[in-house]
Amino acid sequence: MALKDELTRELLEIKAVQINANDYFTWTSGIKSPIYCDNRLTMSYPAVRKKIVTAFAEKIAAMEEKPDIIAGCATAGIPHAAWLAEKLDLPMVYVRSKPKGHGKGNQIEGKISRGQKVLVIEDLISTGGSSIESAKALQAEGADVLAVFAIFTYGLKKATDQFAAEAITFDTITNFDALIEALVEDGKLTTTNKSELLEWRNSL
Repeated sequence: MALKDELTRELLEIKAVQINANDYFTWTSGIKSPIYCDNRLTMSYPAVRKKIVTAFAEKIAAMEEKPDIIAGCATAGIPHAAWLAEKLDLPMVYVRSKPKGHGKGNQIEGKISRGQKVLVIEDLISTGGSSIESAKALQAEGADVLAVFAIFTYGLKKATDQFAAEAITFDTITNFDALIEALVEDGKLTTTNKSELLEWRNSL
């Protein structure tokens, strides 16, 4: 089984991603959703988090340009960025959602130099807004942002459009469509459920 497929099922197994086609969750925004994603749970499962790092490393190996530094998005992207940087023996920084309100007022913690090639690590891409803001903060410091990598994406059109508008590349280990396919293959969702879930996602 491919690493992507393994991780898709393991995210479901540890309940980092949950799907309920009949009783929707309520997001902070108020949106009623059949999916709930909390990839922070992966920190507590060494075997899963090691596979995530391996999957990120494989994606980096396939890149034409390699990063000089790994940047984690605060807060959920930080641990995965740290483990990846350790595996690749690369420097790491992390990016706050906004500049710190005291001290030096840093938004980027750690040392970064103009012209360095940076890979941004995030746990989840929904609309892409927070990831893009992190990438733009790095660009403002003169960094060359190669891409944003995340564990999971809902596959929302808004995210694709926003990344395209900023000319920022993004990629994920797994996604909503792969999750649905795995659940159908394992007999946990019907094809009717699948159609309803994809219709929900495509309506956003």
